[in-house]
Amino acid sequence: MNYRQLGNTELSISEVSFGTWGIGGDWGGSSDSDALKGLGKAIDSGVNFFDTADVYGSGHAEQLLAKATKGKEDTVHIATKFCRAGDIHDLRTYSEDAVRQYCEQSLKRLEREAIDLYQIHCAPMEILKDGRVFETLDKLKSEGKIRHYGVSVETVEEGLLCLNVPGVKALQVIFNLFRQKPAEELLPQAKAAGVGILVRLPLASGLLTGKFSKATAFAANDHRNFNANGEHFNVGETFAGLPFEKGVELAEELKWIAEGRGDMARASMRWLLDFPEVSCIIPGFKNVAQVDNNLGAIDVPIFSDAEKAALREFYNQRVAAHIRGPY
Repeated sequence: MNYRQLGNTELSISEVSFGTWGIGGDWGGSSDSDALKGLGKAIDSGVNFFDTADVYGSGHAEQLLAKATKGKEDTVHIATKFCRAGDIHDLRTYSEDAVRQYCEQSLKRLEREAIDLYQIHCAPMEILKDGRVFETLDKLKSEGKIRHYGVSVETVEEGLLCLNVPGVKALQVIFNLFRQKPAEELLPQAKAAGVGILVRLPLASGLLTGKFSKATAFAANDHRNFNANGEHFNVGETFAGLPFEKGVELAEELKWIAEGRGDMARASMRWLLDFPEVSCIIPGFKNVAQVDNNLGAIDVPIFSDAEKAALREFYNQRVAAHIRGPY
């Protein structure tokens, strides 16, 4: 395993880490037994950082992490998120009392005394501009409830705003071959500010595995079904904002990246790891096999300058115009 510094914090984290949305819910059926085996495999392989949220399975993902990391609290770091259990547009959701309650509930489920990285979970721009939630996070840090805090953002504009908040130590962003905009301005500015970058949805909800066809169907409780067009939350969280059928077509055009790199998934994640500004990528998983395959991204060949230029041109000419929603 390779490790990278999380911004200018003291945390050295595995460059391939894991997100737990899939084992918590909203990605179709999952097995707790398989999830715990997958978490165990990741930890045994050197993964020391996991991302979760209080709304993943209504806290179930946090509870699974508590089981998997029992006795490893000093060596396995956990990032969790808050605010989406309430009305994300209501300032009361971000009041000191509310945030303290969210924090205490997560600490209880995680069975920890402190949260390594506490993140605002995709709050609207008006909330980030208001800024009072950051004052509460500063208090929680001074009290030892959280070690660091950051923000999970939907857009580059939101990310750039958060870079001006002194206490923000990490940004979690949607970044992948179908969503390259953060590379233009946000990543270099975050690096200059000493702010870590966590990459979520590195495989664009599975499109970049190359395994889907236009006939692929998803379970009723899978967000790739119920949020395919942004019906329940930001459309960018599902297929990077692309219409599914267009995403399948574009993925077909990208299959060349797998040559010499095992498969499209590993190649797609390798492309992300080639950015020095990235602290870690956080692909999802449901079982040991998926953990193993994602970890394989570490060992595949890096992309040449010519390949990187071709992928940038592909994004600009073939992909960008089809992305829906603000990003």
